[in-house]
Amino acid sequence: MEEKSNKLLILYASQTGNALDAAERIDREAERRGCPVVILSMDDYDIKCLPREDTVIFVVSTTGQGDTPDSMKVFWRFLLQKKLSKHWLKGAHYAVFGLGDSGYQKFNFVAKKLDSRLSDLGATAVLERGLGDDQHPSGYEGALDPWLQSLLSRLYKIKPSFFPQGPGFVISNMKLIEQPKVHITYHKVETTHSQMSNASDLKGIQMQFERARSMSPVKFSNYKNKPDCFLKMIKNQPLTTAGGGKDVRHFEFEFVSSAIQYEVGDALEVLPSQEPAALDAFLQRCNLNPEAFIIVHCKDTRNNFPDTFMNTTEGPIKLRTFVELTMDVASASPRRYFFEVMSYFAKAEHEKERLQYFASPEGREDLYQYNQKERRTVLEVLQDFPSVQMPFEWLVQLVPPMKTRAFSISSSLLAHPNQVHLTVSVVSWMTPYKRKRNGLCSTWLAGLDPQLSICIPAWFYKGSLPRPPPSLPLILVGPGTGCAPFRGFVEERAIQSLSGPTAPVIFFFGCRNEESDYLYKELWLHHSQNEGVLSEANGGGFYVAFSRDQPQKVYVQHKMLEQSQRIWNLLVAKASIYVAGSSTKMPSDVWSTFEEIVAREGGISRDFAAIWLKALNRDGKYHVEAWS
Repeated sequence: MEEKSNKLLILYASQTGNALDAAERIDREAERRGCPVVILSMDDYDIKCLPREDTVIFVVSTTGQGDTPDSMKVFWRFLLQKKLSKHWLKGAHYAVFGLGDSGYQKFNFVAKKLDSRLSDLGATAVLERGLGDDQHPSGYEGALDPWLQSLLSRLYKIKPSFFPQGPGFVISNMKLIEQPKVHITYHKVETTHSQMSNASDLKGIQMQFERARSMSPVKFSNYKNKPDCFLKMIKNQPLTTAGGGKDVRHFEFEFVSSAIQYEVGDALEVLPSQEPAALDAFLQRCNLNPEAFIIVHCKDTRNNFPDTFMNTTEGPIKLRTFVELTMDVASASPRRYFFEVMSYFAKAEHEKERLQYFASPEGREDLYQYNQKERRTVLEVLQDFPSVQMPFEWLVQLVPPMKTRAFSISSSLLAHPNQVHLTVSVVSWMTPYKRKRNGLCSTWLAGLDPQLSICIPAWFYKGSLPRPPPSLPLILVGPGTGCAPFRGFVEERAIQSLSGPTAPVIFFFGCRNEESDYLYKELWLHHSQNEGVLSEANGGGFYVAFSRDQPQKVYVQHKMLEQSQRIWNLLVAKASIYVAGSSTKMPSDVWSTFEEIVAREGGISRDFAAIWLKALNRDGKYHVEAWS
């Protein structure tokens, strides 16, 4: 038998960073007790080596409707191979912690599947899987804290060799505080280099962007270093009326670098810019020189050598540019560990005590109320504790990263060559303490002037709605901004109909009021008349539900039931169902409505209707794209 590894391995699969945070928390607590640890993203690990590991902790997020994070897809496909025997992982120990949201139907689906598969392959669970829940009053940490204590307790018992100093040994936190995972060097830069780094041309912008992002210590699936292309906005059009309670915009962009051949149903990610005043306030609060040139070196976690750093960049970059492109200082809330590290640098005793309380298990729920519920930003937290002066190395490590924001594409390249369109609701809300908050990206996009030609870094990726062939009948359900991808579907089908026969399309749209938020009204009505692709004459139809225009609320489900015979006829004709919109109740309500229609029109029981729909789903004929 091969000799087992003498290190605890932590493998994480993180789409937006939460699983990485949880994995790093486990890493810190194990290291503090003298346990040798290696922490890696799943896509950085050679899964063929898994049988040689002694103990592996898996930390995985569930995304969308029960999907695996991008960094886990290859890993998971390998695990599902039928050639792997039930003894493949015999002798290996494991534990699984999942991050999910119980508001979704497939809560922590990925963690549950992984736990089951590892057991099937012969691995032994150290303890029962932990399931973090975003709906918990303390977020996922409500489950992580007790699970982590149980994990360490179990590891002490079954793997004493991992803790050579004994169960009572704990490394001083101050020693860890002296060892951030990044190192920053400051450089004097020649005038020519400075001019190049500040270049306003596209090549200069791209160089600055890639240089800054490649230096960041962040490592998770949704953190992008190199954009697919750059876009410039050419239209910023309100779709809703003022005073209607919502601000929904139609944005059009042109490619200013290489054009991307996207398809309808794809998604677009953009990286927003931060408010200059907020950046200035952060730099001033942290006593940072915005004009300094820096290189950020990151610790090599693959080898776990504290003094080995990966230099991932070609040269220095201006400090302000690095912060602007990599550190979200004025929209994202800091993590709990941020407060713990702050406590070590607090000079005022009352601030130190409060920060220590926030970082403790006892203060977890109060921290959640103060921080996450109020969506306090890094800048606001630092301003609330003025005696804290954190080193820049720790800020780089702990400030949440600037993330891309994803939107469903609402155009077809056939209809709009060299363009991509978005339909975006400008996000704003009130916190429990009545402080107004605005979504960073949607607010930034809404404030852009198309005349200014701002270069916007962008990425394209496959969404949950595959492009349908012209011969496929479609049943589309898209209330609110859920109509976005179907605008592209309808535009493309209309162009295809000019050169040959196309299958019918029936579309159910919903909004609050006909006068205030009837998105793309003229487009839908145009295609539903004169034998258009949405016309009843062509076997399709367009049906809209106005939920607030009458005393009794009317939703898309009600309109679907009114057209149950039409829906059934299309289902019999092998139609595919596409559903897009809010992830709250809508997807499950629509599914339930389809069950009712299939049972009624097919003359079968509700249970058989559910089985029939599940078969449709398995066959790739029922697609959902939902977002929170």
